Amino acid sequence: MVSPAIKRKSEHLSGPDSKKPKGGSITAFFGAPKPKPPSNQSPSTSTPTPRSSSFDKAKWVASLTPEQKELLQLEIDTLDESWLAHLKDEVVSTEFLNLKRFLKKEKDSNVKVFPPEEDVYSWSRHTPLHNVKVVIIGQDPYHNHNQAHGLCFSVRAPVRAPPSLLNIYKGIKIDYPDFESPPDKGGLLIPWAERGILMLNTCLTVRAHQANSHSNKGWEKFTQKVIDLVARVRTNGVVFLAWGRPAGTRVAKINKEKHCILQSVHPSPLSAHNGFFKNGHFKKCNDWLASRYGEEEIIDWSLVPSKKPLLAPCASDKDDSTALTSKVPVEPQSAKTEDIKVQPGKADEFDDDDAIEALVAAGAAENASNLV
Repeated sequence: MVSPAIKRKSEHLSGPDSKKPKGGSITAFFGAPKPKPPSNQSPSTSTPTPRSSSFDKAKWVASLTPEQKELLQLEIDTLDESWLAHLKDEVVSTEFLNLKRFLKKEKDSNVKVFPPEEDVYSWSRHTPLHNVKVVIIGQDPYHNHNQAHGLCFSVRAPVRAPPSLLNIYKGIKIDYPDFESPPDKGGLLIPWAERGILMLNTCLTVRAHQANSHSNKGWEKFTQKVIDLVARVRTNGVVFLAWGRPAGTRVAKINKEKHCILQSVHPSPLSAHNGFFKNGHFKKCNDWLASRYGEEEIIDWSLVPSKKPLLAPCASDKDDSTALTSKVPVEPQSAKTEDIKVQPGKADEFDDDDAIEALVAAGAAENASNLV
């Protein structure tokens, strides 16, 4: 079997023997391709999802109380309808309305909150529910200016990719040696989101320059509902990438026979060398998608336009069949990662909240050991 390509193969290259999804066509499962937005449309705005046949949004909005309408205006205006149709009961729950009251107080007090309001639910618009193939679980949004925009690990230009994202690039290059990191160490991951990767932070907002300041206010319950919804609705299976212990707890109850759960340490500079670079997650993800839906449905991890498909490292059929069960795959010697090395002394160039948390935890553990 030919190893999955990092660049998704075009439809005319798929042979008649390509594997088909169980119980229906690939299009029926993943949904028809989204039309390209008009040339005058902002690149950060996804094409609206068609209204759910069983969800009457106008009727639902009309059923809300005046306070609920006021508190939920952002959800009404910006949460993609493919998600809102399934989360409509959650957003009127006591816990979520209390969260919205808290956020309203922050806004009324002129507290700067990231990401900008219009980007809080950008993950839902870039990746409608019916398009989800892969879920990457993040933690807290980045908390400095022009960083967070609603997709975990992603930052807009001219901000450079944070250390954790540079390590993600390095992991992809190990799996796919022809991978090229974006120019100028860019970190915009919208292309991944629009290819079916749900890039979801556990907490969706944060005070400026105050990491974890909106933790335990209600976002965690809401985003867990989102994760559980994907696991329940995407019945033919998706891939969950859970890096770090907090992300691991989010997927603990997901059916591992139906879905592919890939867990490892976080790509933070303080933990990545403990197994992230050897986890092989990017190729394993595509191996699983190819085995279940056909190679035309694998993820294109590239962020730089390529003239030809980029093939994975050569491997035998036997190697491919065991790739998903190997806990610690051998790092390919041919992978060249010099262009995206992360220097230990440079880790603090960007406020990487996960790295800070890991550093605090490491310091606490060291202090505890000194007391023994």
